[in-house]
Amino acid sequence: MIATAHSIIRNAPAPFDAEVSLDYEGRLLRRKRLSCEGGDFMIDLPEVTSLDDGDAFELSDGRQIVVRAAPEPVLVIRGNLPRLAWHIGNRHTPCRIEADRLIIRQDHVLEAMLKQLGADLCRKDMPFRPEGGAYGHGRTFGHDHGPATHHPHGAGEHSHSHAESHSHSHSHSHSHAESHSHAHAGHHSHTHDHA
Repeated sequence: MIATAHSIIRNAPAPFDAEVSLDYEGRLLRRKRLSCEGGDFMIDLPEVTSLDDGDAFELSDGRQIVVRAAPEPVLVIRGNLPRLAWHIGNRHTPCRIEADRLIIRQDHVLEAMLKQLGADLCRKDMPFRPEGGAYGHGRTFGHDHGPATHHPHGAGEHSHSHAESHSHSHSHSHSHAESHSHAHAGHHSHTHDHA
């Protein structure tokens, strides 16, 4: 029977029985089959969990498999960091903030925007370990959650189930015979009565 991990150990102490290398999207999971030097194992966690480099899976057969952040295509950003960080944050993009640079995953739209803002950019392949958000191990999510966690959004519908929950406030004005204003978080539903 395949060994299964139902829990993780945060910032686990060595020694480890094996390691598994996962990119940023791969480190957000709940149920998945993974492979390491010792063979395949299953992940079956109670909820979607964001893993950090150095966390470990505790397997049902007693082994501990450490998680390592895999190298992936990133953009290293230098320049007016407070201003550039504000624009990146405004787009709900995961970002690593260091004293002399910012690091995000490669994205041609953001790259074009940052060039316009005068940033000095360099493409690299390196492990991506962004800031954890207000709740430490949580993640900051905008409307784009990446391929591994994508939830379809209907026209005007938001649904989120992640380590961090958040709400969006939108207001719409409609001018017909009269004016209506709606504020809502999450699901959008409007009823209009017009004579």
